[in-house]
Formats: sequence, C-alpha cells, structure tokens
Amino acid sequence: MAEPITPAVSDRICKHMNDDHGEAVLQYVHVYGNTPAATAAVMDAIDPEGMTLTAQVNGEATPVRVTFDHTLTGAEDAHHTLVAMLKQMRVQAP
Repeated sequence: MAEPITPAVSDRICKHMNDDHGEAVLQYVHVYGNTPAATAAVMDAIDPEGMTLTAQVNGEATPVRVTFDHTLTGAEDAHHTLVAMLKQMRVQAP
C-alpha cells in the first residue's frame, strides 16, 4: 500500500528537496509556477494536488502554488512526479 502524504511525509520531502535539490525547487517555480523572476525558492509543503513554494522575487517572499497533472497516490508517486517534472523541463529547455 502506498505511503500517504501526511504532514510528516510532506515535511520530509520538503526538507530533502530544500537541502539537496534547491536548484530543482527554483526550476519548479520558474517553469511550473510561472515566476521566471524568482532568484531563490523553498518548498513549503506538498500534498496530493500540488506543492506550495515560497519564491524570492525582487527581494520579496512570494507564495507560489504548483498544481500537479494528476492526484498523487502517495510518497513514491510524489518522488516519481517531481523527477518527471524535472525531466520534462529539460526536454523543453531551449
């Protein structure tokens, strides 16, 4: 059975992404959050519908919500979806 995305799982995913994949978090904000002017970003929460991030835009903390293309079934689906989103950005990059 899939591990549900509880608040504790969300915290674990966000900590990992912010500590180890900060550049990816910024890319999510730029591309999927339609905030290309962001200079930094952190992932605040993830849930089955999307992720909530905070971007720095012109020195201001700006909330950004990125909605997934499907409802996540659990933590493993979150991992696969975040990786797939990165791969999709790389394919589309000029």
